[in-house]
Amino acid sequence: MTDTQRRGRRIMMTRGERDEFLAGERTCRVATVSGDGAPHVGALWFVWDGDALWLYSITRSKRWAQLRKDARLAVVVDDGHEYGELRGVELAGRAVFVGEAPRTGEPCPELDAPERLFAAKYFGMNEMPHDGRHAWVRLTPETVTSWDFRKIPG
Repeated sequence: MTDTQRRGRRIMMTRGERDEFLAGERTCRVATVSGDGAPHVGALWFVWDGDALWLYSITRSKRWAQLRKDARLAVVVDDGHEYGELRGVELAGRAVFVGEAPRTGEPCPELDAPERLFAAKYFGMNEMPHDGRHAWVRLTPETVTSWDFRKIPG
């Protein structure tokens, strides 16, 4: 094992640390792939349910169109200003569209938990307001990488 691998393991978040971090952060950066292979990155709100990242995207966005053609995506959630404060999580996998698009609030039991989490996190409400412009994408990550530079010995 190289020194870099050992360091990576030392600064990796535990599952509990990762879950707490993802629950508390508000904005992620979502990378998608265009038809010619060019990357596209945009900021988005999200919720984490412990197993999947739920993204609430405008259905008339470049991101949505790209995911419809190529479901691969990577998402980064990070925080920190000084080097020793940097921490984050990168999740990668394939997008799965859940519910109607755009979302109008039709019953969809699979969306009950993410919509409750999202409504509380971003709107301070118990129920999700639907604007007929957004819809849900679920990312159950195939790979997860995390780092917390606060764990680096000083």
